[in-house]
Parts: sequence; structure tokens; C-alpha cells
Amino acid sequence: MTSERRHDEAYVWIWLPGAVEPVVAGLLSRQPDGRLAFNYGQSYLARKDAVPIYDPELPLKAGIQPPHDRMLLPSCIRDGSPDAWGRRVIINRMLGTKGNDANADLDELTYLLESGSDRIGALDFQLSPTDYVPRARQNASLEQLMQSAARVDKGVSLSPALDQALQHGTSLGGARPKALIDAKTRKFIAKFSASNDLYNVVKAEFIAMRMARLVGLDVAHVELTTGLGKDVLLIERFDRQQGPRGWMRRAIVSTLTMLELDETEARYASYEDLAEIVRHRFTGPKATLEELFGRIVFNILSGNTDDHARNHAAFWDGKSLTLTPAYDICPQGRTGGEASQAMLIVGGKRLSQLTVCLEAAPNFLLSQDRARKIMDDQIAAIHANWDAVCDEAGLSQVDRALLWGRQFLNPFALQGFAES
Repeated sequence: MTSERRHDEAYVWIWLPGAVEPVVAGLLSRQPDGRLAFNYGQSYLARKDAVPIYDPELPLKAGIQPPHDRMLLPSCIRDGSPDAWGRRVIINRMLGTKGNDANADLDELTYLLESGSDRIGALDFQLSPTDYVPRARQNASLEQLMQSAARVDKGVSLSPALDQALQHGTSLGGARPKALIDAKTRKFIAKFSASNDLYNVVKAEFIAMRMARLVGLDVAHVELTTGLGKDVLLIERFDRQQGPRGWMRRAIVSTLTMLELDETEARYASYEDLAEIVRHRFTGPKATLEELFGRIVFNILSGNTDDHARNHAAFWDGKSLTLTPAYDICPQGRTGGEASQAMLIVGGKRLSQLTVCLEAAPNFLLSQDRARKIMDDQIAAIHANWDAVCDEAGLSQVDRALLWGRQFLNPFALQGFAES
């Protein structure tokens, strides 16, 4: 099932570094084979301050640039497109209850043009090359946003007012219900509970993010609040900076884009390959490699097996890459002991075990002693801060027992570590 509203092209607008208003960068257009190719505009190429959207994939040059052979559209542009949740909201708006059909889908240009303009990174998509008209939302309370998200989660059509309230967050990635919240000097992503949650996922992610900061990692700032009697996680956006002239946007590319992989190839994404890119193309490569290694260790210790290649990203300033703060660290539901990470850790290995991380240490320019110290320090910090962070989250004893030893510090993660 598809929508009758089919687009064949979209103009790509970009916020240049330090700018508070966008300029048109070029045209994304459907080719005879159905794929979407990009072409920089002559006016953009003539600008002295022009930067490539992402140099390895869309270098700053004239002419049509098709996506890599396996891709439908350039991956650095796909980074700005909505993922599962945003697509559900758009399908709900355009197809109504018919969107509950398992085969309901829309084409990529529709998702780009129908999603909110305040998307992650520094791009937006418009029908016009001259007039930028943001797809803004009506002001809505947290409770209204939660009600809207709950209706979409259940497959119920939204009223026009509720739909417009929720549209602002349709361009966000990820599968969980969420919306954008604007404060005067800060911008947040609000994450809500889902109808199929088997445990308090919102509080679990808050605890993991807070704990990650306490073990010494660079992570996005999080807060916990409530609405309609339910928990809401607020994540402060790190891709927005407020200056004296207004809000600036920071360009971001995902690890999937850096690794030149399509969604269907995500299982081949490797920390080993990412470390190679960090060594050659990132600012502060040595410190970045240790930070990245620490994130892999913490994902294993906290039971976050959803560390796929769109859950790692870097800022792009037109010349170099800089690792973003960590985000989407959420302990995943787990019944047995054995678990695997979404990305390969070393070679063909992805088991959620510290011993596998030790094998990978040389790829991160770490000695075995330094790698073990990172692991020992994280384990000690989790033990030392567990009760305080759970108290801060107001986590019940039942949920604490569920998370401890199952998601956090699962024996499988530690297996063989003391003897290695």
C-alpha cells in the first residue's frame, strides 16, 4: 500500500557551520532506476563557505552523484530521514487506520518531505529551491504529546491538531515513541513508554545514561520527568547550539554512513572498522579511541545490545569528524545468559563479553593493562553508584532486581574475565 502523494524530487537545505538560517545545497531527484541521486546547485558550489554534506560520499563537485550501488539514496541524507517511529506517525497521518496494514509504506522522498523540519543534524528537505518554509508544530503540552504518541502506538488515527503537535518529532530516529520539546535555552527529545513494554524501559535508559556518565563516558544529558502519571525521559540535544543570533545546527553522520553500509548490511558493521576510521579521520583520535572502547565495555556491562551503527555518530564540520556524546544506551530485555552486540567487536566476534573486548584492545591503541583498568573501573563505579542512581530514578525494588545481574553485570558478560 502506498500513498497517492508521490514526489520525484526534493531540495536539500543545509545549515552551514555557525549559521542560524539555511541555504539550499542542491537537489535530490529520482532516477530512471528509482534510486535517489544528489546534485549540488551551482549557487552553492560558488559559495566560499560551502562545505560538502559529507565528503567521502558527496564531495563538493558539480554533476549528479548517485548513491552507492547497494543504496536507495545517499546514506548521509538518509541520516536525516525518520526511522521506525517517525514513519509510523507519517503513515498514520497519510493513510489513517489503513496504516495498520503490515504492508503500509511510503517512499523515501515522502518521508523526507512530510517529516518535521527540526530533524537531527543540519539538513532539511523542501519542495522549493528559493523559499524555506519549516514544517513547524503547534505548541503542545507534554501531556498532549504523550496522548498523541499513545494513539499512534495503538494504531488509532490522530485528529489534525494532535497530528500537528506530534509532527515536530517525526524526523527523529529510533523505534520508540518520542517527541521534541523546546525550552527557552535548551532543546530536548522526550521518550515515552510503549504499549508493549515488559519493564520500565524509560527508567532503565535513564539509569544507564546516568551511570555511563558516572563511569567517565561522554554522554548526552538526561532528565526524568512525568506526564499523565507516566515516566518520560528527556535527552538534551547536542546537535543544537544557541548563539546570540539564534539556534545553530551541527551536522551529524552516523557510523552506518561512515562505514558505507546500507540498512540491510548493518549486521556487517564493525567496531574494528570504525576504529580504523577514527585513527585517520577524527579529531583527537587517541582519546576518541579510548572513549569508544569505554562505550563498548559499558554497553556490555549494562546489557545494551542495541548498539547498532545508527546509535553511534560523529559531528561533521566539513573537514573532519568528532565523536558525538553517547546516546540511546538502554538495557535490553534479556531472558537467558548469552547475548551478542549489534556491531562486530573484533573479527567475526560480537559476543557480549569483556574477554572479547580485551581481544579488540590493540585496535583501539590500548595495552591489555589499560583495557583491563577501564573495565575494572567501570565495574567498580557501577557497584558504587547503583543504589544512588536507582534512588534518583525512583526505581522499585522489583525493577532493581530485574535489572541487576540480568542487564547490569550479567555473569555472561564477566565470564572468563578474571582468569584472562
